[in-house]
Amino acid sequence: MARRVPTIADGACPPCVGSVAPLPVAIVVPTLNEAEGIVAALRKLRHDFPDCELVVVDGGSSDATVTLAACHARVLQSPVGRAVQMNAGASATTAPVLWFVHADCRIDPKALGQIRAALADPRVAGGGLSLRFDRRSVGLDYLAWSSTKRARHLHQVFGDQAMFVRRDAFEMLGGFPEIAIMEDLELSRRLGRLGRLVVLPATSTASSRRLVEHGTWSMIVFMQMLKGCYFLGVTPEKIRRLYRAGPPWKWPSRRTRRRQRRERSTRPAVSGWREPGVATPRPQIGASRPESAVADGAHVSEEAR
Repeated sequence: MARRVPTIADGACPPCVGSVAPLPVAIVVPTLNEAEGIVAALRKLRHDFPDCELVVVDGGSSDATVTLAACHARVLQSPVGRAVQMNAGASATTAPVLWFVHADCRIDPKALGQIRAALADPRVAGGGLSLRFDRRSVGLDYLAWSSTKRARHLHQVFGDQAMFVRRDAFEMLGGFPEIAIMEDLELSRRLGRLGRLVVLPATSTASSRRLVEHGTWSMIVFMQMLKGCYFLGVTPEKIRRLYRAGPPWKWPSRRTRRRQRRERSTRPAVSGWREPGVATPRPQIGASRPESAVADGAHVSEEAR
């Protein structure tokens, strides 16, 4: 029976497996107020990639992120800003490959082997993983598929795809441009001019919380609008303010719409509502109005005027 040859999807580089030491890789995790999930994230990275350097760079968290992370990784502190933090982490490590992983992303255990296999080709400068989300819907599946296609064909790798890059290429480009937003897009565009960018089969599973909160399709349109603003020369600081505010329109997800309908159906009407079985008293013809009612009516009339 013919023996199956390992492929890049298996995380193997046939000419190199077993002949040389594996390529050293440094994982850099930027954080800001990630106490809720940082322990689980770092434990998984430690378990799945035990031979990697692991550095957390905190941007001034006001919660317990630093204390919790220090039990599982080397922790640095830097001024806030994802680009600034990732550059600080890169400077503090020595491995020839840099791998930038967001704290709320879960990485496929096969990813490291695939990164090493891809970088066995000296023409490859870096790349990212295939994107997926932590829940399924038509909109989220479409976004994951289109993001992976965009990265593969347009050389636009975003942070949720766990970007990796050769250190020499990273330093040649001056690291991430220290701008307010879109630093990952800009670096990947520059890398694409320097060498090949690859998108690997291994997945990076990103949080869908913000997408679902604002409505997935709404956020898809909104993010395309922000990317267009960047290409048209709008300042990154202004784009960041727009991003933080969220889309100016609201297309809530199906789940959100169902929840809103349930809330409306169980909420009693404020005006005209009465207890079941209790008759509403009818006013007596010719009865005089109470002084309070007259006063209230006069107040309404004054306001109307």
